[in-house]
Amino acid sequence: MTTTHLNWRFVPHPTVDIDPRVMSDRKKNINLVCISLLATSAGFASLIYFPGVPGITADLNAPPIAITLTAALFALFTGIAPVFWASASDHYHIRRLPNLLSMVIFSAASLGMAFVKNIWALVVLRCLQAVGASCGQAVGAGMIADLYELEERGSAFGKYFFGMFIGPLLGPIVGGFLSMSAVSWRATFWFCFALGVVIFILCFLFLNETYRDNSKFDHVNEVSDAKSATLVEDQPRKKALNPIDPFLMLRHPFVFIASFTGGVMFGGMFAIETIIPKIYEDNYGFSAWQTGILRLPNTGLGNAIGSVVGGYLSDRLLLRSRARRGGRAVVEDRLTANCWPGGFILVPLGQLLFGWMAQTKGSVWACIVAFGIQTFGMNQVMAATSAYLVDAMPGQGASASAAATLFRQAMACILTLAANPMVAAIGPGWTTVFLAGLTVFSMALLAILAIYGERLRRWSGYEDKLSQ
Repeated sequence: MTTTHLNWRFVPHPTVDIDPRVMSDRKKNINLVCISLLATSAGFASLIYFPGVPGITADLNAPPIAITLTAALFALFTGIAPVFWASASDHYHIRRLPNLLSMVIFSAASLGMAFVKNIWALVVLRCLQAVGASCGQAVGAGMIADLYELEERGSAFGKYFFGMFIGPLLGPIVGGFLSMSAVSWRATFWFCFALGVVIFILCFLFLNETYRDNSKFDHVNEVSDAKSATLVEDQPRKKALNPIDPFLMLRHPFVFIASFTGGVMFGGMFAIETIIPKIYEDNYGFSAWQTGILRLPNTGLGNAIGSVVGGYLSDRLLLRSRARRGGRAVVEDRLTANCWPGGFILVPLGQLLFGWMAQTKGSVWACIVAFGIQTFGMNQVMAATSAYLVDAMPGQGASASAAATLFRQAMACILTLAANPMVAAIGPGWTTVFLAGLTVFSMALLAILAIYGERLRRWSGYEDKLSQ
């Protein structure tokens, strides 16, 4: 960077003169940890809140509709806000500043909720908290594209998802313990405030500006050593910022299909998580605290192992496909072999096994294993589709990821709202038959994308834009 080592942290938009992809592995890993922490704040803040809902209802005299809005609007803004963060990030060629600003918003909103005395003020602050928590989920994907070569991104996304899923895993457990403290439900927001401050400090100290100008560095790498390159090309005049650009990306069939499939996988996981508390209470007599603890083997192992394995296999199988083609890269190679058994077999199998074990009141350990199978399979697909979108739209990785995040949150919201009424109407077994059918349908669309993706990208004008 042109600024000195001592003051670059205070520059809102530092110049990136050295290709981010030639950073040391140590520095890349530090940035990836920061990116994952930013991304995990949304899931953590979403679920740490629920154990304190009874106390909030009593203390603030909150009507049921207001409590519902605190959850539904958080999910809605978590899906919408990344579109604006990502649009600004890609337009202004900046990654670091939006992430720092987002943590300021997240921390301020969390602090406000710790003191709130009115339920409607809480609703508004939950929306602001969601805006702050959502930046890392979109801009983080763009930063991974900046830092890693195409054949390294699968592993990077696997680690990123591992970090992102820590939040939903630990949130309810931490929230349960804090809600039992003397401070009660307000302690959960104090914790979120402290978490936001810690993440802000870590990112301020260690997160680099990584925006990679592909037209600059790809050309530089062809003619000189990337580490010493300082070539700056004349840039065309920028068009005006359009915050809805990421929304419009969903008009491209290849973006829509990849986003839809990822959304179905993510929404299916949240649907099962939504029905677990009542099923575990009715069938096995578990308390909320016991159900929260069971999330560790239930959700944690499947997501943790699945994200790491999925990312590793994604890169290895991508290289194998490229080698078979004599070294020529095709974006659809990112839809690697591991995602097909993961999406066509493991996810539906896990859903059906969970549903019918719950329907027949079978062993709780069978339910735990089933959900672990589902989340393991889900991560094989999520890593592939996320990396695919970034590879297919170079220079717009954050915006493409924001479009996928919007779809993911929308599906999570819809399936979460539908899950308990469906269980009440037709039982958990047939509910999971519906989820499994939706999963297979989405995977069939992904198979069409794998076969005809190059034609679909050509039709959308992206056939020659493979990000290297």
